[in-house]
Amino acid sequence: MSETPADTVLGEPSAAPLAAPSRALDPRRAEFEINKLRKRLRRQVGEAIADFSMIGEGDRVMVCLSGGKDSYGLLDILLTLKDAAPVRFEVVAVNLDQKQPGFPAHVLPDYLAARGVRFTIAEQDTYSVVKRLIPEGGTMCSLCSRLRRGVLYRVAGEIGATRIALGHHRDDMMATFFLNLFYGGRLKTMPPKLVSDDGRHVVIRPLAYVRERDLARYAEAMAFPIIPCNLCGSQEHLKRREVAAMLRDWERRHPGRIESIFKAMGTVVPTHLLDRRLNDFAAVRATGAAETDGDIAFDVDPAFESSAPGETVTTLLRQGSAARD
Repeated sequence: MSETPADTVLGEPSAAPLAAPSRALDPRRAEFEINKLRKRLRRQVGEAIADFSMIGEGDRVMVCLSGGKDSYGLLDILLTLKDAAPVRFEVVAVNLDQKQPGFPAHVLPDYLAARGVRFTIAEQDTYSVVKRLIPEGGTMCSLCSRLRRGVLYRVAGEIGATRIALGHHRDDMMATFFLNLFYGGRLKTMPPKLVSDDGRHVVIRPLAYVRERDLARYAEAMAFPIIPCNLCGSQEHLKRREVAAMLRDWERRHPGRIESIFKAMGTVVPTHLLDRRLNDFAAVRATGAAETDGDIAFDVDPAFESSAPGETVTTLLRQGSAARD
């Protein structure tokens, strides 16, 4: 593992240069759109950090940098927020070199050094382990993720990180929700903040409110040196891809549905679900007093019926069943 020395002063992080827009737009209009996108991303990340108390005074935030658009965007936004934040915190970028054949090992160190970011490159040949244990054609993501997580937890302890920041965005969280719903039989997703598996670290997802398409646009505008994942990038039939395609189709054909689903993930009524661990059904008694969360809470809102012409609950269930098949 190589690391920039702790006493090395790299200077203040500089802003990455903006790339020329790929579309033939008026330069002033293109710059306006880029600045508007930048401000929206910073606002959304700032709101998520505040809403879920992700970063506090004196935190050392370890940003897990994979070389993809999401982690680049996360690092860039955190660096810009750091200077204006009401609390002092550090940002350290960490990349895991998994020894994939052809991996351009120089790209991330060159980029981070040019921006004046303190960083660590951890070297661990997880690629060979995954290839040895997973049969040809099998899904590699799960094992790869577990191995990568273990290394990153170790590095977090070595550099004294108090927060581990991951680049999962809103679309990732929604896809995980439906994967658990369709295939796992659970109401569960990626939380914006949690304690790590080993109980030693706090993991945060500052991009919780950010859409993937906005991160893609931002990565193009900022000309981030993207490194593709050749280990699993060719596995086109993963269930996560299927669910992501379903969500994109919903967003295209039914505007507003995705926003409603995301809002619902943060507006849970545990008493109106079936989990006996959350609600003591045996203790339910009529008290004679009005209950604001009584049976009226599961009545269908008339506004919903009029907002989705031609759609019924049965239609939605059939679409979910088709996605499972």
